[in-house]
Amino acid sequence: MRIDVLTIFPEYFAGILTTSLLGKALVRGTLEVRLHQLRDFTADRHRTVDDSPYGGGHGMVMKIEPLVAALEAVATPGATRILLSARGHRFTQQVAQRLAAAPALVLVCGRYEGVDERISGFIDEQLCIGDYVLSGGEAAAAVIVDAVSRLVPGVIGNEGSLHEESFTDGLLEYPQYTRPEVFRGERVPDVLLSGNHAGVARWRRAAAEAATAARRPDLLPRDDSHGSPADPKKRQ
Repeated sequence: MRIDVLTIFPEYFAGILTTSLLGKALVRGTLEVRLHQLRDFTADRHRTVDDSPYGGGHGMVMKIEPLVAALEAVATPGATRILLSARGHRFTQQVAQRLAAAPALVLVCGRYEGVDERISGFIDEQLCIGDYVLSGGEAAAAVIVDAVSRLVPGVIGNEGSLHEESFTDGLLEYPQYTRPEVFRGERVPDVLLSGNHAGVARWRRAAAEAATAARRPDLLPRDDSHGSPADPKKRQ
């Protein structure tokens, strides 16, 4: 997969692209991430990417010309073009799975008070990573690059681990334990030491449902008759 990132701060990504699984995937060629300085697509000597908003108001707005010039220059056939914006749809694991199946992505990092609305005609969708405002789209783009790239075949060695992660099946992941069996009086649940694979699977499912009900009840199916999340014990 190829991911192009359009930004006025390409140096923001220096760390994440050289570490851990992402860095290894880039070295192997399993993944390709290209950073593009938006100022390189301007036509004036000051390399201007922003201007004051029509109608007045605080702050500056990113100009349409360099954005479209960059999109037209770097987008590969079939690429999904995404603007990172607080006004976008929320990025979820399901969206990450969909994007991981795309041949290529182009991520446009917004800045300032926003982007000229006419960008809508040159992108496929807008995404945000949460209900809060960032200084720019770089942090959101970094999250999307990480979340999507780990789903690309060959990036993670044990791809089976992807099937039991939080949000993959609508639940948070079950609790994990490793050695020692007892730490300061707290024991690992006996079922995990039993060798009973069916019992372990049942425990993990119940633990995942309990964790989701306690921490993210909004992820559980709702009981329409009462307007509240269904009892996870009834979902066995």
